[in-house]
Order: sequence, then C-alpha cells, then structure tokens
Amino acid sequence: MDLGLSGRVALVVGGTAGLGLAIGRALAAEGAVVALAGRRREIAEREASMLPGAIGASLDIESPESIDSAIAVVRSELGEIDILLVNGGGPPAADVLSFDEAALRRAGELLLYGPYRLVSACLPSMRERRWGRIIAIGSTSVRQPITGLAASSIYRIAAASYYKLLAEQVAVDGVTVNMIHPGRIATDRTAQIDQLHASSSGATVEEVQANSQRLIPVGRYGTPEEFASAALFLCSDASRYITGEQLRVDGGLVRSL
Repeated sequence: MDLGLSGRVALVVGGTAGLGLAIGRALAAEGAVVALAGRRREIAEREASMLPGAIGASLDIESPESIDSAIAVVRSELGEIDILLVNGGGPPAADVLSFDEAALRRAGELLLYGPYRLVSACLPSMRERRWGRIIAIGSTSVRQPITGLAASSIYRIAAASYYKLLAEQVAVDGVTVNMIHPGRIATDRTAQIDQLHASSSGATVEEVQANSQRLIPVGRYGTPEEFASAALFLCSDASRYITGEQLRVDGGLVRSL
C-alpha cells in the first residue's frame, strides 16, 4: 500500500527514545522528512543523523518559547509541517492522595497546555494547505484510569476531549486528529513503572512483568515498532476518512468497549 508519505514533513515530539523514536524511524522509512524533537538536543541530532534527510531539534513542551523556536527551525530547514506527532514523558507516578497542587499543575503543562500550544502553532498552516495529520499519544487510562498514575489519568482524559472537539472543527479542512493509546509497550517508561511496582510491593521486577503479561490476551508486552505501525497508518493519506478516533494498541488489555 502506498501510504502517501513521501516528502511529507513530520515533527515528532518526544522523538529521542521509545515510542516517538520508533514512529520517527517508521515515517522516515516511508519517505517522510522527519524532525526528531525533544529536550535532549544532542540525542535528537544523533538519532536524526541516522535517518535520511532528518534533523534534530530541541523542544521542551513546558516552554512556549521552546515550542516556537523548534517550529521555526523545522520550517526553516524542512518546510511547513504536515504531520505532528504529540508525545512526551508523563508525570511521576502517584495515587490521587499523594500528589500536591504543584505536581498537578505540572502534569497539566506536560499533557494538556503544552500540547495545546504546539497544536495551535502548527494547525493554521495545515488548514490553509488543506492537509494535515495530528496524532497524539495518550494512554489506556483514558478508558480505564490507573490508580498509581492519577495525575496522568486526569489530564489525559481532558486532552482526549480537546482532541475530539478539535477533530470535529478541522475535518472539513482536510486535517485529521486522532489519539493512539499504548498499553504495556516495552519502553524505558514501562520499565520504570514496573520497577516502582516491584519496590512498593516487595515483588521482583520479573514477577511484576509476569503478572502484567497474564492480564494481556496476547500474552506479552508490545514492541515500539508494533505501536509505530499503527501510528504510521494514521499519519498516512490512506487514513483520510478517520478522525476523532482513539486507537488502543494494547494487545487486548483494556476490557472496555
């Protein structure tokens, strides 16, 4: 299938590791021109140097100035942005009784306000050119809040409402907006969460992982490459009639419809 991605300019936020990097690599393999962006500029540039035509950029999603600077760099070096992959780290693990107001506000910057600024900066050009793809990486907590990731669950649900409402407004302009929710994907973030669960429960990391895998119908953690394949389709021209959707890539973990 021709995904129609050749020459498309893609800004991949959180593109220095894990899911973001896997998506950036998948886009580049399909001919997209990729900007890998993250707080660690040297890593972004190193990873970009291994992809044809790609660049690395420094972007801190909590900083409006950093967002504006990164977008200016991409436009200057690659052109207008066709595909925006909204991604980044989550707030620290904590249950709803453990975080304070400052932690809750920072979670909002990471998961709602920063992404809103990013989308708002990229969207006008997409609408003018009548083609755009906005893909936000969320969490299965949108469907099933996670006790130990309370701040994340709260703001990811709010973000899902924002993207759904946005999708309705810009679909007529040829811009699609979708979310992808990872389940237990084998990334550094998942490893950190497993380690926290092990430390709090007295179990070993291996026991925590085995217990998690028993809850997944596929019977294992997913790979970043499997997740990237789903994102790749939603970035493509072939997905032009899909918008406002939330796709779970979780091996069947979440039981809700």
